[in-house]
Amino acid sequence: MIIDQLFSLVSHDIGIDLGTSNTMIWVRDKGVMIREPSVVARQKKTKEILAIGSKAKKMVGKTPEMIETIRPLKDGVIADFDATEAMLKHYVREIHESGPLFPKIPRPRVVIGIPSGVTEVERKAVQDAALGAGARKAYLIEEPMAAAIGIGLPIDQPEGILLVDIGGGTTEIAVISLGGIVIERCLRIAGDEMDEAVISYMRLKYSLLLGEATAEDIKIQLGSAYPQEKIRQAIIRGRGLETGLPKSLRVGSEEIREAIAPIIRQIVDQIIEVIEETPPELVSDIVARGVTLCGGGSQLAGLDKLIAEETKMPVWIADDPMTAVVRGCGKVLEDDSLLKKVRVTGGLK
Repeated sequence: MIIDQLFSLVSHDIGIDLGTSNTMIWVRDKGVMIREPSVVARQKKTKEILAIGSKAKKMVGKTPEMIETIRPLKDGVIADFDATEAMLKHYVREIHESGPLFPKIPRPRVVIGIPSGVTEVERKAVQDAALGAGARKAYLIEEPMAAAIGIGLPIDQPEGILLVDIGGGTTEIAVISLGGIVIERCLRIAGDEMDEAVISYMRLKYSLLLGEATAEDIKIQLGSAYPQEKIRQAIIRGRGLETGLPKSLRVGSEEIREAIAPIIRQIVDQIIEVIEETPPELVSDIVARGVTLCGGGSQLAGLDKLIAEETKMPVWIADDPMTAVVRGCGKVLEDDSLLKKVRVTGGLK
């Protein structure tokens, strides 16, 4: 306890949302300080790290043969341990370099949000990566619980809360009551699959090959889950498969909606299934409170309207939905009794 108090004077406690698409870090008494893409660029042979975050994302699809750009996480779990550890170590150092009077020692307590459906091996990999990055203690919390806490929902009350967190690699659907998750679904279907659907649609319909970054931009710019009053259009550029030469064409928002519709349908169907399995008393609470959406995917135009229509329930999108999980990790760090209650154990330190 005394050692912890000493370290708290010279080290920042941090909360981390280690996402497939983006990594966000909350720093005690400072709020969310880092919002960066989860991308690392490195030398193929030596594994030397060349760039992390936004700088690395700009290199995607543009690197020479000796350099690779990788996303260390896939479907919400660690796919490349060394790259994940290097990325966390970089951000931990960056935070602690901003000490005002004397340099901070990067030995923080860390709370990390993880998908609810991961295995114990996957959990341990996240914890080991945090410890390897310099954390003196690493605690794990399931993302739906962290998001609910970050949004400010009354998780410890005997009331049902239905939360849907749509990220880059996973979609988390959870019914929360009395400080615990009653029913949960962790789908490995989310924003990345929507990007892939756009790439596949353009390849099959127009023989146009798009890169990942272009597909993501088009999804953000034109994507929707529900018919919109105004049809938006944009010029997209890629490589024509028939000629191998550059090709440009104009596409409309209704085509992008058609492309990602099968992914949206799977997510909505799972939400309906969770509601069907929820005890009646909790369903009545959810009807009164509504379905809460968070995560980057929740900002897809018309998604709230579609879910409301399909579930016959009110749906609302959290304020600043992308930071819900990391804000929850931060709140848990400030409340030791809450941390003990919601952290994931299962044989972990």
